[in-house]
Amino acid sequence: MYQIKGKIDTSNAAEFEKEIMKELPKEIDASQLNYISSAGLRVLLKLTKAVGDVTVNNVCSDVYEIFDVTGFTEILNVKKALREIDISKLQMIGRGGNGAVYRIDEETIVKVFYDGRTQDYVQKSRANSQTAFLHDIPCAISYDVVKAGDCFGVVYELLNVNTLGRTIHKDPDKAEYWAEKAAKLLKKLHSTEFEDGVYGQAYESVINWIDTVKDKIPAEDAERIKNAVNKLAVRRNTFVHEDFHSNNIMVQGDDLLLIDVDDACVGDPAVDLAGMFTTHDITSSSDETSMWLLGMNASESKRYWTRFKEVYFEGMDEKEVSALSFRMRFFGTIKFLYGILRTDRELAVDKDTLSRQIMGGLKQMMDAVGM
Repeated sequence: MYQIKGKIDTSNAAEFEKEIMKELPKEIDASQLNYISSAGLRVLLKLTKAVGDVTVNNVCSDVYEIFDVTGFTEILNVKKALREIDISKLQMIGRGGNGAVYRIDEETIVKVFYDGRTQDYVQKSRANSQTAFLHDIPCAISYDVVKAGDCFGVVYELLNVNTLGRTIHKDPDKAEYWAEKAAKLLKKLHSTEFEDGVYGQAYESVINWIDTVKDKIPAEDAERIKNAVNKLAVRRNTFVHEDFHSNNIMVQGDDLLLIDVDDACVGDPAVDLAGMFTTHDITSSSDETSMWLLGMNASESKRYWTRFKEVYFEGMDEKEVSALSFRMRFFGTIKFLYGILRTDRELAVDKDTLSRQIMGGLKQMMDAVGM
């Protein structure tokens, strides 16, 4: 990566221009840049006109402010140097499919995304949270992106919070109470309208699950499943969280707050229910697995999920419940297949055998509805 150092101003801008226009880099490391004047910015503008999009990485706060005030954050892809945190001594308070949550101090927590999630993905997560917040979605607003080893994280200011799963595990007698609150919250989310184009459609995520593992299943099966998803999925502009489980929901006092809006979308509410079906009905049969996934044991998970469905489906007619439940099970089984084929964890059963059994179940469901 092309590196720029020290100060760039009128005294050395001409030399800087000569060097950088010879190399024509599209990525620049600015970790050792202390100052840049308008003369230096004009050189970067000339570079942008020559090569197209230019990314300037690892910009310190003072230099970032120069880029921001002059409007160059709109012209270049300028990325701040990130604060480093050591999570080895922090208390983990929850984990999900995308990352783990740690307590930094009494006022702040950090969600560290698993290795492989890029800085751009994490920045997208922040943007999704801000957009959701502006639409009255009860989510925590992040105020910093950090690095933890080779991984990226998002810091949230949350006082005296714990995950919903651990809150239930601490006081199992309130499992039904929290289930009611969570179900009512999800119904509210599923009735919150967004403008066209703000988020993608939820069914596209289900299609992506299959595309991600399509090299591990027969091509004709992958196409059949995707065609069924396209035909079954409901298209609308109401909010879908896509990862609404008890380690992504924080309890603050008597309120529930979402901290994981990475994959927010709109559309079929069955996509949210599918994720819950996968964790509560399929994968949480043992206490060990349930604690790892949800922060509560298998018995608590069953109590929570039973009451959750009762409250969520309340007021719907029988036909609506039947259709939504079918899509929940179908999409949830697809998500289970996706998870099994992607995981590096050792399983108690042979992965190939299990994936064939899951595929057989998907085919039975599609046969049942003529797809």
